[in-house]
Amino acid sequence: MAQTLSGIGARPDQALSLNMKLLSHHELQGFGGIGEGMGMQLARDGRRILWLAHESAPKNFTAVDITDPKNPKVVVQTELPHAKVRSNSLDVVGDVMAVAYQTSAVNMKPAGFDLFDIGKPEAPRLISHFDASGPYSRGVHAVWFVDGEYIHMASGAADFQPTHPSDDQFYRIVDVRMPSKPEEVGRWWLPGTRVGDSVPPLKRHPKFDSGYRAHNTNVFPERPDRAYIGYISGGAVILDIADKSRPKLISHWHYSPPYTGFTHTVLPLFGPELLIVSDECTYNDGKDWPKLVWVVDARMETNLVPISTCPLPPVKTFASNGGRFGAHNLHENLPVPGSWRSESIVVGTFFGGGVRAFDVSNPYRPEEIAYYVPPAPRLSKAGSIQLNDVYVDDRGLVFTVDRFAGGLYALEMTV
Repeated sequence: MAQTLSGIGARPDQALSLNMKLLSHHELQGFGGIGEGMGMQLARDGRRILWLAHESAPKNFTAVDITDPKNPKVVVQTELPHAKVRSNSLDVVGDVMAVAYQTSAVNMKPAGFDLFDIGKPEAPRLISHFDASGPYSRGVHAVWFVDGEYIHMASGAADFQPTHPSDDQFYRIVDVRMPSKPEEVGRWWLPGTRVGDSVPPLKRHPKFDSGYRAHNTNVFPERPDRAYIGYISGGAVILDIADKSRPKLISHWHYSPPYTGFTHTVLPLFGPELLIVSDECTYNDGKDWPKLVWVVDARMETNLVPISTCPLPPVKTFASNGGRFGAHNLHENLPVPGSWRSESIVVGTFFGGGVRAFDVSNPYRPEEIAYYVPPAPRLSKAGSIQLNDVYVDDRGLVFTVDRFAGGLYALEMTV
C-alpha cells in the first residue's frame, strides 16, 4: 500500500513512496544538478565510491563515498574549464574512469572524452584525452565503458558532416587498451544522416524532431558481437560488431512517428530474450507524452516485436507539477563489480515521476512494484523533483539523482 511521507527537504512538498524507503539525501555541497553518468568504484581500501557526472557547468564530476548509505560523504568535486561544456556521462572500470565532454555549440573544445586514473579517489589523475571536436561536432554525449578495453560512444567527429544539424552524433568505437593513446577502430551511422550518403536524408517528425543520432550504445559480455543502440528519432538499433571496424545493421525498430521519438536506452535481457527500451521525455508539462518504457520480444532479433509497456500513473497526475514527466534512464545491468543485475526487475527514472521499479516476469503484463518521488528540491527551477538517472548496487540499494538542484538520494527497496 502506498504511503505519504512528509518533512523531507526544505519545501513543504510531500514525498510519495511505495516499497522504497529514503536512507539519505545529499545536496553535493550546493551543486546538486547531476546528468546521466553514474559509476561505482570498489576502491582498494574497501570503500564504495559513486562517481557522478554533472548536468552542466560549473562542476565536472563529483565522487561520493556511499560505503554507509545513510551517511554519504563527498570525496572530491572538480571544475569544468568553461561554462559551454558539460560532462553529461561517465563510466568506471576498476580504477579507470571515462568522462564524456559535450559542448553547447560545434567547433569548441574540450569535446570528446577523458580517461582518469582514480586509484586514489581524492586525486583523480588525467591519463589521456580523446578529441572529438570539429566544425560539425559538439563532442561526446554518452559513453559505455565496461570491459576496460573499448569505449562505445555517441559522438560527433571532425570528418562527419550531418545532413541535418540535429544528426551530429553517431556510434563510434574507441580502443583504449593503451589508455594513453585512445584510437578509433570503428563507426556506424544511420544511412541518410551524413552528407554524401547514397540514400536521401530521412523524414523528420513534424512536431517532435529530436535528431537521428545515437544516444546509449550498450555492449554486454553475453553478446560481445552486438551493440544495442538508442538512436533517438531513429528508434532502436541492433548492430553486429564482431568486426569492430565494420559494424553491420541487424535490426531497426522505428516507431516515430506516430510516437514522439527520442529512443534513449536499449537494454537486453538475455535470459527471457527481451529488450527493455526507454524513451526520454524532453519537454515540460507533458507536451511530448507518451514517453514510455517498452517491453520488446527479441527472440528473433531481426524482427523485434513490442508486446507491452511498463505502467505509469496518468500523465495529468504529474505533468502539472512543473518540469518533465516521462521515461528517461534505466539501471542498465552494468556488467561490472558493484552493480546489481536482474532479468526480471527494471528500475528507471521518470523526472517528475521519481524513480520506479517494475516486475517484467510476465512480459505481457509488467507490474509496478515500487517507487519513490522526493519533494521538490530547494532552489529547483522546475518546481518539482526531476530525477535524471539511477544506479542500483549489488546490495540492492537504489541511488538516484536530480537534474537541477536535489543531488543524490539513497533508497532501500523493500521488495
